[in-house]
Amino acid sequence: MVDNMNGTQVLVIGYNSEHCTEYAYKMAYEVGEEVALQGAVLITGGLGGVMEAASKGAKSRRGIVVGIIPQHEKRYANPYCDVVISTGLGESRNFVTAYSGDAVIVVGGGIGTAIEASVAYRKGKPIVAIKGSGGTADKIGGQYLDDRRIVKVMEEENPHAAVEKALRALTNLSPNE
Repeated sequence: MVDNMNGTQVLVIGYNSEHCTEYAYKMAYEVGEEVALQGAVLITGGLGGVMEAASKGAKSRRGIVVGIIPQHEKRYANPYCDVVISTGLGESRNFVTAYSGDAVIVVGGGIGTAIEASVAYRKGKPIVAIKGSGGTADKIGGQYLDDRRIVKVMEEENPHAAVEKALRALTNLSPNE
């Protein structure tokens, strides 16, 4: 376990409640657990699906959960958020979430997830996709997102190993790709 991670924030992105598969929900829950066990703060978009699952997992391990929601009222956030940031920005909040995470874990996801991952990529943040979780994660895992080759999106099937890989990348240790 990493001791308090000096305020490290891990962003978990992926399917909303409408498109979240049972498998993606399970993977996100386990990612949230590991983020908390590693002493990092969990950041999500604060709503349902993968966001809720990761939040619930982090809370089950007494982690700190921050939800950055697109609405202007905090009542829209999932019940596992300790802190809710009501942006009122709609989909533009994807930039706020991407800027807020030091590292990013991708579980499934659609176009909103792809936007968040692209913003994090542009900023050179470590990104780990949960292989087999579907959607955006399966499309971008193991790839550079453009010819700039800023950061290669790492892949991992195991949620716990994915978090460890992302955190190792932050400390400049080899992520053992």
